[in-house]
Amino acid sequence: MEVLLSPLTSIVIWAILLAVFVVVEVATINLVTVWFAVGALAALIASLVTNNFIYQIVIFLVVSFVALVATKPMMDRARKAKPVARVELDRNLGRTAQALETIQPGRTGRVRLDGVDWNATSDDVIVAGSNCVVTAIHGTTLTVAAAKDTAAV
Repeated sequence: MEVLLSPLTSIVIWAILLAVFVVVEVATINLVTVWFAVGALAALIASLVTNNFIYQIVIFLVVSFVALVATKPMMDRARKAKPVARVELDRNLGRTAQALETIQPGRTGRVRLDGVDWNATSDDVIVAGSNCVVTAIHGTTLTVAAAKDTAAV
């Protein structure tokens, strides 16, 4: 089966797909479409050689699959890399942060600690602009309690 497209049409299709995959990859930074971007680049190059769109699609699929298989072991090693030491996070326990918005019990709010904004939860109502103390850390969320001194930092 042959599906022939004009050279310009094929080039435009693959260039657009390449751009979309690159933009999605940059936006997510999670290695979601990098393999498809490599495949689209290969298909774009193939479109300069052949007008047969089926061949170009096959090249796109094969190169994308090979890129995925070739980089998977490297990605697995990177995911197993040494995580941030718990000690580094625990150094924030007992420190004072500033509530950026009112935090209601059972709801997530935002606090600022050393110039970094964090998600935060609390069993107390903490008014925006008041100080709070970090009592626990769960992933990227701080558990905070109202500070005795509630003046803004």
